[in-house]
Amino acid sequence: MANKTLFASAGGQRAAVTRNHAGGAAYQLSARQTLAQLAITGCLNQTHYMSATLQLDELIAAAHQVEPEFLAKTAIYCRKHGYMKDTPALLTALLATISPDHLGRAFAGTIDNGKMLRNFVQIMRSGVAGRRSLGTRPKRLVQDWLNDASDMHLLRACIGQDPSLADVIKMVHPRPASKQREAFYAWLIGKPCDVDLLPDMVRAFIAFKQGTKGRPIPDVPFQMLTSAKLTRKHWAKIAENGGWHMLRMNLNTFQRHGVFEISACTKRLAKRLSDRGKIARARVFPYQLMAAWKHADPKLPLVIREALQDAMELAIENVSAVKGRVVVCPDVSGSMSSPVTGHRHGSSSVIRCVDVAALFAAAILRKNPDARIMPFDFVVHDIQPNPRDTVLTNAQLLAAIGGGGTACSAPIARLNAEQAAADLVILVSDNESWADRSHGRGTPFMAEWQDLKRRCPDARLVCLDITPNATTPAYERNDVLNIGGFSDQVFELIAAFTEDRLGPDHWVGEIERIEL
Repeated sequence: MANKTLFASAGGQRAAVTRNHAGGAAYQLSARQTLAQLAITGCLNQTHYMSATLQLDELIAAAHQVEPEFLAKTAIYCRKHGYMKDTPALLTALLATISPDHLGRAFAGTIDNGKMLRNFVQIMRSGVAGRRSLGTRPKRLVQDWLNDASDMHLLRACIGQDPSLADVIKMVHPRPASKQREAFYAWLIGKPCDVDLLPDMVRAFIAFKQGTKGRPIPDVPFQMLTSAKLTRKHWAKIAENGGWHMLRMNLNTFQRHGVFEISACTKRLAKRLSDRGKIARARVFPYQLMAAWKHADPKLPLVIREALQDAMELAIENVSAVKGRVVVCPDVSGSMSSPVTGHRHGSSSVIRCVDVAALFAAAILRKNPDARIMPFDFVVHDIQPNPRDTVLTNAQLLAAIGGGGTACSAPIARLNAEQAAADLVILVSDNESWADRSHGRGTPFMAEWQDLKRRCPDARLVCLDITPNATTPAYERNDVLNIGGFSDQVFELIAAFTEDRLGPDHWVGEIERIEL
């Protein structure tokens, strides 16, 4: 492997050249940048170029190459700002063996719900983090989480298996602080308990299971109710009680069960779907709204479909208008047809990497109507979406083209051939460039960028990688930002970069600012 240190000074030092997974010339990211990139994009599933095992191995190797404090901060960053699930749990578990002193601080910032708790326990017991048991300190952290969790959080945490919440409780034996919590733990693991001491919602659920007729639907996770004989009114109550993501993911289910035949309920659900505060708290990926839109039953009421579009506009509010000439280059090559969260038997996402790249381009165009869009594979495709069209419409337009090899230098070469000016260039790609013409030492992409800089000395470049990678076509320096991920936080980082609000090392510097 080539030198892993990425020299990023403004004085023109060059990073070591290596090969990307496609065999093309690329620059090796530093250990910190590699960890950040793999953590924020790592789906731990098969991608076009990387197996799940290779991703896991590279992520663990990167975790061992950085300081424990940076590892803890990265875990928190990719949970709080990247909205990831598996990788922050993995990084937190690794701290149990790498630096137990940092474990508690990372745990507090990453294990923020029952799903994350079960992920953490599963990873700890798998052995990939260096041990097959929890150990004293992790066990105490899990006990404290269980004892501090509200009744509703515990009830929500019992949805899911391998391990189930009951497995976790039996494993760590939390000491309840009250008779009520003692009874609740007993009920959760299937042991006899004093029903009168159980939380009201649990007692309502027990009564509902004994006979639904005439009983109000209990305020519990809807997965606990679907085996019962439910009426249309029951389903409407489930929809209104559910969280924002649950509503987004089950619109077609509610349609089938007649929920949207109730006019007042439909209006309330549409209002909730497009509620700015709820969208922010749900930490939604813009592409998840694209998925909901693509899967929406045509029979859904217009008000619900419009609410999804409104939600998309709110989910990309962090897109900023940028002064000057903006160029966005979405990669539409064949490798970008891979599912954005990787191939997983029976549950691969229908949203592809190219859909996400197109969505980012359309989002930037929404706030920067003069932006030039240059979709590329081994050549640039001449298409300019209408900025007045919706984000979803333009994203679908861009995602429908391309499919050839990857030449990340193609759009920059086109700008140079046209002698066109640019102030900000954003490349959205898997960065697996291999079809470029060689320019000797370095990458063809960086050679073209240097040519553009001679004409536009103040120009800036953002390389946004939406796949797990340890290489980049452009090494980091004052005018180049390498960043990964596909949450709305990326838009804020790009704006901060263009306004000189990022510190040294750009994205890595932002992770460093996380407080433990």
